[in-house]
Amino acid sequence: MRNSIRDAARIALKSYPLSRRHSFAERHGTIGLSLMLLFALSHPLWAHEFKAGDIEIVQPWSRATPEGAKVAAGYLVLKNHGSFPDRLVSATGEIAGVTQVHEMAVDDKGVMTMRQLADGLDVPADGEVALKPGSFHIMFMDLKRPIKEGETFKGTLTFEKAGSVEVEYTVDAMGGNAMKDHSMGGGHDNVGD
Repeated sequence: MRNSIRDAARIALKSYPLSRRHSFAERHGTIGLSLMLLFALSHPLWAHEFKAGDIEIVQPWSRATPEGAKVAAGYLVLKNHGSFPDRLVSATGEIAGVTQVHEMAVDDKGVMTMRQLADGLDVPADGEVALKPGSFHIMFMDLKRPIKEGETFKGTLTFEKAGSVEVEYTVDAMGGNAMKDHSMGGGHDNVGD
């Protein structure tokens, strides 16, 4: 029995193309090159960043909505790598009839307010702005359908100087906080957006 297993192993090793007529270094080189190609080709699949001019858009995400919901919010981080400020002037979302840039704030009486930023959102030179729960966000109104955890949807962000860029939002759980989950900073305060 032992001899038959050894003989089978010998036959398999002799017929395996990487072990035949290739040195140990050649086999490792081939494997290394294959792994590097796999990494290079698959990197865009897990990257969730977009770019428009000097503006980098990092990790666009939203929360799932319950059946019948008419609004949803989008979150992301805007990083300006340029030496001049820019401004997010508008947004669109394929899931919504109307999309606006909003700010949520607490007034001097402690009342939470939400308003559209009609002039857009400033992105400082060599700086960043986080659109996160309880703060700045993209407001998707007149939803065409509910959005479900795990799906994605497309939208467009338009900047005063950098122009327009198409982005893809990933949808987190209803109470989810993708920014925290992806080490993007920003707290989760369960404030309704």
